Amino acid sequence: MADLLEIGVMFAALALMGVAANRLNKSVIPFYIVIGMLLSPAVAGELLSTELLVVEPTEFIVIGAELGIVFLLFFLGLEFNLDRLLESKERIGKAGTIDLVINFGAGLILGWFLFGEPLAAFLAAGIVYISSSAIITKSLIDLGWIANDEAGPMLGTLVYEDLFIAVYLAVAAALVAGGDDVVDAAVSVGTGMGFILVLLLAVYFGTAWFERTLAVNSNEFTVLRVIGITVLIAGGALALGVSEAVAAFFVGMAFSSTSHVHELEELLEPVRDTFAAVFFFWIGLETDPALFASVAVVLAIAIAVVVTTPTKLVSGYLGGRVYDLDARRSTRVGLGMVTRGEFSLIIATIALSGAGAGISVATANEINAFAVGYVLFMSILGTILMQYSEPFEEFVTARVED
Repeated sequence: MADLLEIGVMFAALALMGVAANRLNKSVIPFYIVIGMLLSPAVAGELLSTELLVVEPTEFIVIGAELGIVFLLFFLGLEFNLDRLLESKERIGKAGTIDLVINFGAGLILGWFLFGEPLAAFLAAGIVYISSSAIITKSLIDLGWIANDEAGPMLGTLVYEDLFIAVYLAVAAALVAGGDDVVDAAVSVGTGMGFILVLLLAVYFGTAWFERTLAVNSNEFTVLRVIGITVLIAGGALALGVSEAVAAFFVGMAFSSTSHVHELEELLEPVRDTFAAVFFFWIGLETDPALFASVAVVLAIAIAVVVTTPTKLVSGYLGGRVYDLDARRSTRVGLGMVTRGEFSLIIATIALSGAGAGISVATANEINAFAVGYVLFMSILGTILMQYSEPFEEFVTARVED
């Protein structure tokens, strides 16, 4: 009963934040994150005399957050079908490589400067490199950018990042668990790549099967079939050590080749937005302000923000140019890629899981605190930059044209 009450408090709070964001004409994402933080045991549990408004990160909320990632990436796949991916593979490769070299490279240097250890630098590089597919996709939809030219390089770069991070996570998990266990790392990477290859083949050859799956005259059965297929495959991927987000993306691509795309978008949009709200709430819920009590952690976060915001702006702008976009739309690409989120938190979790093995307990805790604070700040900053992109667009356009 207590769990149900907490879930009720969560959804009521999310509904109120949605109303507030709508009236203020702001992106709803920062509101969801902040209310999650305020209702967490670390804040509400300490400040309020009653536990009625305190929300614990229950199993339902954790799974709901995972479903939020799954459905957001499923919709990303719906917008970015395989034909479009293959047609743009050269541009995706160029833009993605620029993004990787600039941001992962800067992350390695930054990580070494902040933590002074090779493995910690490797983990920090991943944290600052990977943009948030979930938050950026949600922002693209909310702002109406999803159908614009700038969506192409943003989605393409996100695909590149997600594919890279699938390999990266397998390697990182093996390294922090056993330090030098190259065999385990190779097996994990091989399993991940094999699973992704199977999904690609299913997308390429399975259009007829996915079409038949949706050949029903009931909205209920359509929704249940799509959710069943998507969550089952995403869950199988996660069990094999592959990102559930990457798997959901490919499932969305598979359904994008059918004649039911518009129908799926209408039927599943409320499901996507509901669980996406839970995901952003969970980010706030997991953010303990006490983590930021250390001056060293706050300084590390500040340095990372100052260093890595410009690197994403530059790599995103250059990625837009790869797609032959003008200065205005290329600036939008750069602004849009600033947001970091779910994958950075997953990397922090990996660091904690290896505390005392491949990485020291103190360093693992420092990386976790750094990642949580960094993600919170960058998730809010990124959505604000996208919403108020016009002054930046005008500034860059004026300089380029001059």
